[in-house]
Amino acid sequence: MPRARIVGVAELYALENTVQHYDWGSTTRLHDLLGTPPDGRPAAELWLGAHPSAPSRVAGPSARAGTSLLDLVRDDPDAMLGRRVADEFGPRLPYLLKVLAAERALSLQVHPKPHLARAGFNRENRLGIAPGSPRRSFHDDQHKPELVVALTEFDGLAGFRSTRTVLDLLDGLDGTLVGAVRERLLRDRSAVGVRDAFSHLVAARHDAGARDDLATTVASVRARLADGSPSTRADATVLRLAAEHPGDPGAIASLMLHRVTLDPGQALFLPAGEVHAYLSGLGVEVMASSDNVLRAGLTTKHVDEAALVECASFVPRAPASPDVRATGARGQVQTFRVPVAEFALTLLDVEDGEVLDLPAAGPRTVLCLDGKVTLDAAAGSSSAPLARGGSLFAPHAAGPLRVSGDGHVVCAWVP
Repeated sequence: MPRARIVGVAELYALENTVQHYDWGSTTRLHDLLGTPPDGRPAAELWLGAHPSAPSRVAGPSARAGTSLLDLVRDDPDAMLGRRVADEFGPRLPYLLKVLAAERALSLQVHPKPHLARAGFNRENRLGIAPGSPRRSFHDDQHKPELVVALTEFDGLAGFRSTRTVLDLLDGLDGTLVGAVRERLLRDRSAVGVRDAFSHLVAARHDAGARDDLATTVASVRARLADGSPSTRADATVLRLAAEHPGDPGAIASLMLHRVTLDPGQALFLPAGEVHAYLSGLGVEVMASSDNVLRAGLTTKHVDEAALVECASFVPRAPASPDVRATGARGQVQTFRVPVAEFALTLLDVEDGEVLDLPAAGPRTVLCLDGKVTLDAAAGSSSAPLARGGSLFAPHAAGPLRVSGDGHVVCAWVP
């Protein structure tokens, strides 16, 4: 990865970051960003932050080279975070920035709200479930709302459709399981009915006969699509997910969720509790610094049904969008804000001859998406060039930041 050259007293810390090789990842997209040769493995996520499971590290030639960002923040939280952020969140970076490269669907999942994250983490500790165990659902005590901004066309599922729409989509499909889901929604069209119907689908993964029954339903979806379905995209999504995850009820559960497509630059906000799954595409994602994932389907990993039902919201509603503010003479600075204290995201499109401002205070994590730019910090006259794939951490002590050059930059920060 390209590294920044650090000059001055108040350092801008170049970062070395972890690539997560999950099986749903792309074999090329993250390598293209980082300028590294593909090795045949799926590269799913690039983590930029201080989460204990995969913290970024300071790159040379800094005197702190090799130090994890986790330790850098803990050693001097006031200088790294600023007093306001340190007082609110403690000696920890409250957000995690990622680049996500999905070649196929991620798990159907939900993330817990703060009190449920704390309760679940403490409960699993009392039960003696080891850190890193495949049986563990709560890896820390933090909630995990998240914001994703598309860099390419980006597909996903997010939030429950209205009961009326779900019943329309289920109408005419064959299978005992889908019939039971329909009955539950007809009996109670409120969020309680949605919860019962969805929970029934999730539990079916343990039913020995469900695989054949699901095949019957998928065949009826295929036939409906061939006959000119009124719900082409929803039906095509079922077939795609059934091919990627044979026998998994999550393919049918997709009919209960909104199907979302983001064009490059568009964004989606997923509050804690929102059931969702990313399907494909390249995007920048920022979230509260947590690795808590409660899975519902489209996975071979552990599904904790009780915790899932406790943590998920089953109220039908449209997918949420962030507040987006465009500034600059040509709208070249876009800032994405959500009702979350831990993070905001700013995208900059800088051209030769321009100088643009980044957030002036607090901990800032910066990634160059393309081109070549230079970051200048007010404190200590620090300067750091970044090329495509290069990243750095700008501590509060560095003061206001300005960007020049020619390229696209993303910055995560604390509002």
